Amino acid sequence: MGPQGSGKGTQAARLADTFEIVAISTGDIFRANIKGETELGRLAREYTKKGELVPDSVTNDMVRARLAEDDVKGGFILDGYPRNAAQVAELDSILGDLGWELDGVIELTADRGELLARIVKRAEIEGREDDTEEAVARRLDIYDEQTAPLTAAYAERNLLVQVDGIGEIDEVTERIVKSLATQLG
Repeated sequence: MGPQGSGKGTQAARLADTFEIVAISTGDIFRANIKGETELGRLAREYTKKGELVPDSVTNDMVRARLAEDDVKGGFILDGYPRNAAQVAELDSILGDLGWELDGVIELTADRGELLARIVKRAEIEGREDDTEEAVARRLDIYDEQTAPLTAAYAERNLLVQVDGIGEIDEVTERIVKSLATQLG
């Protein structure tokens, strides 16, 4: 977990390599559907262009389908899901149906100024149309309103690991791995 620009995608990929598990990014799933001009992609594009989150029903269906694939049986890391209390409940349901449970939740923290600088740089490099200043500001507001409160719920379940997302990529990865080792025993 963490706000847009906190390094979730980068760190999810690095952790997937480190632990030989699958990284599942809802953002990548959305962008692939948008690029492929699927029905879900067209719907998702209307929301992401406005800086809004894709409806839970669409997101939940995509995540459920992805977690049912064979390559995730050895473990996975979710990037960009869950984002609200309803998605937390749905994730618990999905995992329960599969006979799994959550091992931990990582939250990357960063100040808003650093986040905006990272996102602007990423938009220039990747040419991402969903990274306009207005869309980014809206997504950060949505994170503050809907997603940030989930950290308390995961902390109550003794699943939350908070890690400073500022610094060199390797440093952040090292902090996450150490925190997870402590969390998971």
